[in-house]
Amino acid sequence: MNIEERRKERVDRGIKVRTDGIYAIMSLRELSYLTMPRLVLIVGLLILPLVMPGMYWQRVISIVCIYSLLAISFDFLAHFVGLVCLGGAFFIGIGGYIAAILNTSFGFPPIFTIPISTLLGAAICTVLLLPCLPLRGVYFAIVSLMYPLLMARIIEALNILGGTDGIVGVDSFANRWIEQYFVILVVLLSLFGMRRLVNLDIGLVFRAVKDNDQAVRASGMNITFYKAIAVFIASAMGCLSGACLVHIYMWSGISQFALDFSIIPIAATVIGGAGTLVGPVLGCFILVPISELLRDFGTLRIVFYSLILVAFIVFRSEGVMVYGQRKYHQFERWVKI
Repeated sequence: MNIEERRKERVDRGIKVRTDGIYAIMSLRELSYLTMPRLVLIVGLLILPLVMPGMYWQRVISIVCIYSLLAISFDFLAHFVGLVCLGGAFFIGIGGYIAAILNTSFGFPPIFTIPISTLLGAAICTVLLLPCLPLRGVYFAIVSLMYPLLMARIIEALNILGGTDGIVGVDSFANRWIEQYFVILVVLLSLFGMRRLVNLDIGLVFRAVKDNDQAVRASGMNITFYKAIAVFIASAMGCLSGACLVHIYMWSGISQFALDFSIIPIAATVIGGAGTLVGPVLGCFILVPISELLRDFGTLRIVFYSLILVAFIVFRSEGVMVYGQRKYHQFERWVKI
């Protein structure tokens, strides 16, 4: 009697044998294996507004997407360019104020204020950060953290742009479904766009600037120019999130320069997995809802919030996404010998 002998092998072994780094797909099974994580992400985000219990949690999903854009921009600058930027609140504040001014003073609808404030805000942020681009490490981080604090104090002291009351009467989105799916699509497009960008030639230059900027300078490339491009891209995502935020809340104020918009994206990047771009998004979907659930505890929620962060860092210091990727690539199946 013939007994078939079988052994276990990793699901991705056939792909790795044929090529490493380039997808050489030979069957529908392998195509499904490679596309499944992406489909889960896309489909999961698209159906999320439909399964949320009530308008409050649907609004929370919109805020999660706002933080996700900031987290993606932080991860891009820190782990692909080498610029640890703590100025997420600066980006979101500039974009938010520009959108509010365009809407309330000039009557532009959200369909125009959002793209204009994204590009104009990114240009302003890049010009203001341009003198700081030669700095690296903790020095750039500290300087970038000063920008949102400085802007908030200037608006408060000079009583401009509405002062502490802010700019009220900003138009909202046409309806909540447009709001929901607009921010979700923006996150998906930004995520896949950044994944594509870092694998292009300019992405290789960005990583070279991070690893050895002196070698890049010796090659005749202008390091400041490439850093400015990276800051423009990252600040554009931040200004876009700020513009969306003011149309969600129908208000713009100095609270948009609050440190929450600088700290939470960093914590989400650490929890989700730095350098993965998807990890920061996952981290935001963990942190922001937890923060909302703990809101009933008042100031005590900071204690629980800190304990949760410490637990993630101690037990999953590599990040949830990195851990999940490793486990996913270790899946095995029985094959005939």
